[in-house]
Amino acid sequence: MQRTVYLVTGPPGVGKTTTSKRLVESLERSAYLSGDAISHYPLNGRGKPWLCEDTLNLTWDNIVSSTKNLLRYDYDVVVDYIILPDRMQWFVEQMKDVDVKMVYTALLVDEMTIVYRDQLRAPEFQMGERSLILLEEFKYSGVDSRYVIDTSTHKLDELDAVVGWIRTNSDFIVKL
Repeated sequence: MQRTVYLVTGPPGVGKTTTSKRLVESLERSAYLSGDAISHYPLNGRGKPWLCEDTLNLTWDNIVSSTKNLLRYDYDVVVDYIILPDRMQWFVEQMKDVDVKMVYTALLVDEMTIVYRDQLRAPEFQMGERSLILLEEFKYSGVDSRYVIDTSTHKLDELDAVVGWIRTNSDFIVKL
């Protein structure tokens, strides 16, 4: 049976972690990989992934290795991280030796929504300006609109519909 890797991305505040975890729950045999958690594997000498290329590359190498291991043990994998189109293409290249279906979904919102949602977080988890910077990066990254879900108006009780859309919309499938 061919397994699926779901790449769920977007800036902080779009609902990618909430969506990713619900997606994992909806799959029969699945695993959740948080890029943020993986980037914190190194405790000493770790740089911020958006500033330190070594930390970012190590994080992605660990994501690739973990994904391949989970696939080998017959799991679908949901990766929750900042995945701009160039990194998505790199990841797809790393997975060419594996029989897998790749699904890429970018969750985006408008500026007012991202600021509002960031303020709902506990102060130690607020991203502030970083959320807006990443939102701009996504807007200008060339992400194909067929991969985008605008979650600006989505409420938590609509989460199952969003997950269903990710699982069934063939537009989200990345051609290998």
